[in-house]
Amino acid sequence: MSRRHPIISITGSSGAGTTSVRKTFVNIFHREGIKAAYIEGDAFHRYDRKDMREVMAAEAKKGNMRFSHFGPDANVLDKLEESFKSYGETGQGLTRHYVHDDKEAAEYNSAPGTFTPWEEFPKDTDLLFYEGLHGAVVTDKVNVAQHADVKIGVVPVINLEWTQKIHRDREQRGYTTQAVTDTILRRMPDYVEYIVPQFSQTNINFQRVPTVDTSNPFISRWIPTPNESMVVIRYANPRGVDFPYLLSMIPHSFMSRANSIVVPGGSMELAMQLILTPMILRLVENRKSA
Repeated sequence: MSRRHPIISITGSSGAGTTSVRKTFVNIFHREGIKAAYIEGDAFHRYDRKDMREVMAAEAKKGNMRFSHFGPDANVLDKLEESFKSYGETGQGLTRHYVHDDKEAAEYNSAPGTFTPWEEFPKDTDLLFYEGLHGAVVTDKVNVAQHADVKIGVVPVINLEWTQKIHRDREQRGYTTQAVTDTILRRMPDYVEYIVPQFSQTNINFQRVPTVDTSNPFISRWIPTPNESMVVIRYANPRGVDFPYLLSMIPHSFMSRANSIVVPGGSMELAMQLILTPMILRLVENRKSA
């Protein structure tokens, strides 16, 4: 953690909706004139797409059916922690891009499923922003969480998360429902061991809860809309949070516990703007006075 070079970390599982949350942050940064350095969690995978398939097949032959991007062996978490630590100390560090599709291939001049070369963050940034799977991970070898000043968890209830992942991977990546189901099953041990514990490290969690039936996400014909859900916003430490102000600004919101406010799903972005903008501005002001 660093007053001079603050770090914001957004963590969530595949299909959780962290990319949408990232857009909200980008909008805040643009509006407030904040220059951010960015880390994409996928950039710290250990293997490119081709090598990952080969390693998974080799692990499966050895009886290891749980090898996945959720676990530490498929990632370079030591490099991720080093980038966080370096940025906090100097405002510099290394990152790269994982090229997902043909559109990104044209942008980065690299084939889909590959990485771009490692490169330094831009100079003179106000903060570092991370979005991915391991923004608050703690293992016996790394502690990424300790370096982030603000940690946000994006955690839909599990059936909604699976519904979102299945629809995204089928429609955007061309996978079959069975292929996505196999991925979910393979990742489950690492999901429990490495993803879920991060949400006890976070400062705030945003959990979307559908108000329609998602009992069987594997046959769901569509993703519940924001208006078909509620969002539980839980603070690890509610001290100093102006809940009466939030309740007055967000229609139909209510307190469910002393550290939790519930808002309509359609008001999630408004809630994030109201909650996160002061936090971001505080980090920037602290940086200027450091």
